[in-house]
Amino acid sequence: MSVKAREVTRLIEQLAPLELAEDWDNVGWQVGDPDALIQSVLVTLDFTPAVLEEARREKADLIITHHPFLFKPLRQVRYDQLSGQLLRELVQNRIMLYSAHTNLDNAPEGVSQVLGKSLGLNNLHVFGSNRQEKLYKLVVFVPEGHEDEVRQAVSEAGAGWIGNYSHCTFQIPGTGTFLPREGTSPFIGQQGKLEKVAEYRLETIVPERMLNSVVQAMIEAHPYEEVAYDVYPLHLSGQALGPGRLGILQEPMKLGELIEQVKQVLRIAAVRVIGDPSRLVQKVAVCGGSGAFLITAAASSGAEVLITGDVKYHEAQEAANRGLAIIDAGHQATEYPAIEFLTGFLREKLSGVRVKMFDSRPLEKYY
Repeated sequence: MSVKAREVTRLIEQLAPLELAEDWDNVGWQVGDPDALIQSVLVTLDFTPAVLEEARREKADLIITHHPFLFKPLRQVRYDQLSGQLLRELVQNRIMLYSAHTNLDNAPEGVSQVLGKSLGLNNLHVFGSNRQEKLYKLVVFVPEGHEDEVRQAVSEAGAGWIGNYSHCTFQIPGTGTFLPREGTSPFIGQQGKLEKVAEYRLETIVPERMLNSVVQAMIEAHPYEEVAYDVYPLHLSGQALGPGRLGILQEPMKLGELIEQVKQVLRIAAVRVIGDPSRLVQKVAVCGGSGAFLITAAASSGAEVLITGDVKYHEAQEAANRGLAIIDAGHQATEYPAIEFLTGFLREKLSGVRVKMFDSRPLEKYY
């Protein structure tokens, strides 16, 4: 079975919309044709020679990375340099490349959310960010007897969440009128005759990142040839967006015990630590990748420890001065749970398309 490449990237962008990316980032398509047919996808952290070789071996049509290979504007493509060689091989082998970077970091089910869940943290929420998701009210008019089908479709597509309640909608009965003109094929009524139909006004709330997919699901489930619906922007604020997560361990534990748990879950031999291993901790901040920029926010939020990667000397000193313990588990190791999650997400959504993860974590070994 094959699908268009844009169907794969559409799924990724439902999870991590491109507009969530930072302004300095380069996310989305790197190389390829969105309308090309694909049968095999390879998901990984970075695009490297080893990844290219794996893509050839697996006959992958599309490589999905977290870190963009093309990050800064290209000034030249030289075949005597590694970057040019890799680009040439992609084109010659008809392999496409797509990246989901800070949009996946900032997404509600993004890198740090997955990391926090993998470490067993409860009550996860965003900290250190003032960005909030925009919300919309979707209103659609449905003929009586079809309201449940449409409600189910929009709810399954992601609409209707209020806190931990799903499938939240409101409906009121009314009468719809329409006059089918020449060239129409009405579900109800006849051409040239004014119809009055018992309908329901069905309304629900939709996050901006899911609006397009929810509308599409609504149209597909609706029986009418032309669907009457409205979309209203709301002044209500949706959930917070950002790369950091704050959570609670089920029970307090010693920092040394948490260190061992991190090593086991992330499958790494060693970590770098700032803090007393005998100290009891329960409130934990996490940020996959490079999260030292959240040290101040983590300490201000009451976190007792920050789990992240790429912490430098002076950043570690700042954390120690603020009484914040640090577990530096490395950039790669703290992001790979999200790569595994993204692989599973695509496998579930793309029946008939081969989806494989390539693990390049040996780049970060500790001896």
